Amino acid sequence: MRFTLNRNIIRWIIIISSFFIVLLILWNTYSFFQHFKSEERAKMKNWTLAYTEYVLTFTDTTSLNENVETNRVVDNIITDTSYIVTPMILIDSNNDIISYRNIYGKNRIKGNSGPANIYNNRVDSAYVHDNKNRLINRFKRENRPLVLKSINQTLYYGNSPLLNKLKYYPLALLLIIVLFAGVVFFFYKSSKVAEQNKLWTGMAKETAHQIGTPLSSLVGWTEILKSEQVNPEYITEIEKDIDRLQTITDRFSKIGSVPKLEITDIVDTTKNTYQYLISRSSKLIDFDIICPDHSIKVNLNEQLYSWTIENLVKNAIDAMKGKGQLKLELFEANKQVYVKVSDTGKGITKSQFTKIFEPGFTTKKRGWGLGLSLAKRIVEDYHDGKIKVLHSEIDKGTTIQIALKTA
Repeated sequence: MRFTLNRNIIRWIIIISSFFIVLLILWNTYSFFQHFKSEERAKMKNWTLAYTEYVLTFTDTTSLNENVETNRVVDNIITDTSYIVTPMILIDSNNDIISYRNIYGKNRIKGNSGPANIYNNRVDSAYVHDNKNRLINRFKRENRPLVLKSINQTLYYGNSPLLNKLKYYPLALLLIIVLFAGVVFFFYKSSKVAEQNKLWTGMAKETAHQIGTPLSSLVGWTEILKSEQVNPEYITEIEKDIDRLQTITDRFSKIGSVPKLEITDIVDTTKNTYQYLISRSSKLIDFDIICPDHSIKVNLNEQLYSWTIENLVKNAIDAMKGKGQLKLELFEANKQVYVKVSDTGKGITKSQFTKIFEPGFTTKKRGWGLGLSLAKRIVEDYHDGKIKVLHSEIDKGTTIQIALKTA
């Protein structure tokens, strides 16, 4: 109890520590974002100062069209993408576009009347002018505009590609954290299931051990009954049930360990198991078995294979509610042995063909839903075979098929 309590405390400490680490990372990301945003605003202020200084210095004294050096300076100020990659629009007092950049292609100089005619190529210009108000509103939401009072112009600018990427970084981080938490959760859950499996395995082995004592006693009492001149038919049936208990004990003792496979006649094993179930099932069921006359050798664990046949037959009987036709067919083809168990029960939908083999899944009001999942594990994990629902129709019946390799 104390160990469990300490483990829960440690678990909560890890969860709370992880929460604070996430908060710290998010806060640092926000700080970086604000720092870069401040740097970009400083760059934009420098750009506006340089641009304003140029306009006040050169516009009234010379023509841009006549001064090559001036044109070069303007080109450096307006189109230097190594210095500024921020999208922006420059608007005059009449709300007309003077210049823009980094919105839709690369900015270039065109025209002969100074800075008022600096704009992008024709395709980009049409795009910007058509979406001017939308772009300005977007830029205003992202950053406060810079007013160039000396020349009656306003600069609207948005976030650079780097800032936009950084803006979504916390979301990506949260997604990674959620995925990591999911992995931890499923690891914890699988560990818990593994612990439960160990518990069930231990209980199964202990059950097998406990059954052994009264079983030995029953064997002794059977010998006494023989000496008392009891009807031999009664003794025979009791011995069959004792053998059955010994088989069940052997099955439980094998749970959790790798079973040993031996070359066995699957025809004889199937017949014996089927006949035993017939003698102890409802007389309202019409049993039928179709098997070849010759033996077929398969690498088999006889006890576990018999358990599989028993589970399939009992499942079929339950599906028919103790009344109907049940047929077992065994045949060989292409170096494989096929065993088909067919019933005339209630059937299942196609969506349940694979679900019925999952642990805990059952269509019955009573039961643990372990029979078919156990059969699947015995066939596929221990015998390297295949088991599947071959065919099923509602209210007409179901056919389940086992496929095993011949020896």
